[in-house]
Amino acid sequence: MQVIENLKVKEKLYIEKLENGLTVMIVPKKGIQKKYIIWGTHYGSNESKFIVPGETEVTTVPDGVAHFLEHKMFEQESGVNSLDTLTALGVNANAYTTNDHTAYLFECTDNFYPAMDELMDYVQHPYFTDENVEKEKGIIGQEIMMYDDYPEWRVYLNTLEAMYHNNPVKLDITGTIETISHIDKDILYKCYNTFYNPGNMAMVICGDFDPEKILEEVKKRLIPNKSNGEIKRIYPDEPDTIVKENVVQNMEVSQSLYSIGIKDKVVEQSEKVKRHIAIEILFNEIIGKSSNLYRKLYDEGIVYATPSIDYEFTDKYAHIIISGQSNSPEKVYELFKQEIENIKKNGLNKEDFERLKKKIYGLYVREYDDVADIARMFLADYFKGINSFDYLEEIDAVSYEYATQVFKELFEEKKMVLSIVKK
Repeated sequence: MQVIENLKVKEKLYIEKLENGLTVMIVPKKGIQKKYIIWGTHYGSNESKFIVPGETEVTTVPDGVAHFLEHKMFEQESGVNSLDTLTALGVNANAYTTNDHTAYLFECTDNFYPAMDELMDYVQHPYFTDENVEKEKGIIGQEIMMYDDYPEWRVYLNTLEAMYHNNPVKLDITGTIETISHIDKDILYKCYNTFYNPGNMAMVICGDFDPEKILEEVKKRLIPNKSNGEIKRIYPDEPDTIVKENVVQNMEVSQSLYSIGIKDKVVEQSEKVKRHIAIEILFNEIIGKSSNLYRKLYDEGIVYATPSIDYEFTDKYAHIIISGQSNSPEKVYELFKQEIENIKKNGLNKEDFERLKKKIYGLYVREYDDVADIARMFLADYFKGINSFDYLEEIDAVSYEYATQVFKELFEEKKMVLSIVKK
């Protein structure tokens, strides 16, 4: 078992790639009562076109299959729902689907091993029938309609649709009522057998465990299986340009919502972490809580809370989303662009840069206080080809000069979009 130690947070990561291809990561936390396990597959809503290992023909499936599969995995042939079983054990169980992975998890203080039995059983034993697939279409259809009425989701999705011409990141993770109508049990089994192969999966366990012992417990619960080999994922070409700069949708909201999107370039794997850190520092300096721009927006009553700032990326796309509420979203966007021009003329404030770099480092360190944060972080980063410890190690390499270079690359007005949801 490979051991990676990070002295900055005094944590150790134990990694083992099993014979069947499954990667198991263990982060022991001595003396912590909470235990957390998350089992994920590198399969999200972006994968609708692929070549199955051993085949030559391209398989195309409807949008929304990854999320549909996530819903269906809990249903067992016995008629029992595994989520009910886990809840009865007193554990906090859940599952989720993103653009690039699907994950099944639970957190508990007691009954870890009975819950682990259930988790590892249902993830390895899909049960799809014509009847239960049709029934699920109605349930997911209601979920899709609910999200369509959710202003925070609409303002976000509209931002992606304004930025991307072809990349599937712009599509709703759930699919549409039309696309899910084409899903059947054969499609689900094909996608399950392709993407839920152990070679395409990873598991992270965090808590007060002996790494060797918990690894043996995982092995005992695995059914015999072999790695299929590499799945060829097929994505459409995406131009550098945006689709349109502005999109406005009217909905029932008490205050307007805004989302500013900035389409970034995809960088080499070796630069991804470094660029991510630089972007976090930059945006805290531009529009974070201590920035001149935020103080102006707040003092003038244009906003009442700091916006959320997210950098989302894979090896096929990268973008920044700044979102929040405002009584004048257009003014937020106008002043944001003015602040960008001011920084272009005068340069980044070096003292602010160094202070915010320390703040970001502190936030990274704090993520190691919680077993759920640790496990979810290591899983999501793993599917991006990143070890989460890299953020702690590479922050020192993010210089003022490097951040200035990233700033110059990022802020072209033709790469920026504004999405608004208002009354």
